[in-house]
Amino acid sequence: MRIVFAGTPEFAERALAGLIDAGHEIALVLTQPDRPAGRGLHPTPSAVARLAISRRIPVDQPLSLKAPESVGRVGAASPEVIVVAAYGLILPPPLLDLAAFGAINIHASLLPRWRGAAPIQRAIMAGDLQTGITIMQMDSGLDTGPVLMQRAIPIASDDDAGSLHDKLAALGAEMIVETLSGLRDGRLKQVAQPAAGVSYAHKLRKEDATIDWSRPAAELACLVRALRPAPGAVSRLGEQRLKIWDAQALEGSGQPGQIIGVGDSGITVACGRGALLVRRLQRSGGKPLEAAEFLRGRPIAVGERFDAIAG
Repeated sequence: MRIVFAGTPEFAERALAGLIDAGHEIALVLTQPDRPAGRGLHPTPSAVARLAISRRIPVDQPLSLKAPESVGRVGAASPEVIVVAAYGLILPPPLLDLAAFGAINIHASLLPRWRGAAPIQRAIMAGDLQTGITIMQMDSGLDTGPVLMQRAIPIASDDDAGSLHDKLAALGAEMIVETLSGLRDGRLKQVAQPAAGVSYAHKLRKEDATIDWSRPAAELACLVRALRPAPGAVSRLGEQRLKIWDAQALEGSGQPGQIIGVGDSGITVACGRGALLVRRLQRSGGKPLEAAEFLRGRPIAVGERFDAIAG
């Protein structure tokens, strides 16, 4: 099929690579403008842009798709279908109906659960046991369109946002190729999303990363996994801001935030229910360290207290 592809990060790059390898014709790629990155904050193209350029595919990086010229460029590419994956811009109604097969979205959740911007992180935060990929026909709502294909995978107890992202990116790349084949052959039917079970994966905010020690330890262990490899769960010990990268929920009691155990295996912190064994952490300006190594540089005593980051 002749495709206009819209996507930006590595999740979308995997899908684009899958479509190219399957022999589809990518007439145009839409992706976000280059963003500052790295130590020098030099403008850097997205993962999708890099792949498209390497394959000599035309790339457009509009700030918005609302302008008539943006819609015109997509129309001039004469796509049979528009494929969208983690693009970051809303497709206006003229684009939704431009191609014969409309616009198809690859979404990293089992819709209608976790509509929105951060479905991978929100699923882990919530302690979900499974997630998956939904391929849906796009409409004017936020991830509300009918489902064309859906497939579930388990969330392993050691999955973090990075590992789950990679599993879902691979699954999405596989499923979009299957979906386009089914659409072309007329084998797929649209199924409306159920009204029950809707939840929203709001974009991560700065305050989402702050550890509230009054919460149950099991929830905080999920939070740490959900925020790894970025941006990291944060707390404060004395005047020092710390990121916590690996933690395990345990039995235990004490005032929330109070350190109730210190050893080579980690730093045990009382929570609202249970305790959190902090196994890997990082001070500002430092690198992530296993607890034993961290303690050699900054001894911690039982009775000290972690606090939330102010502001």
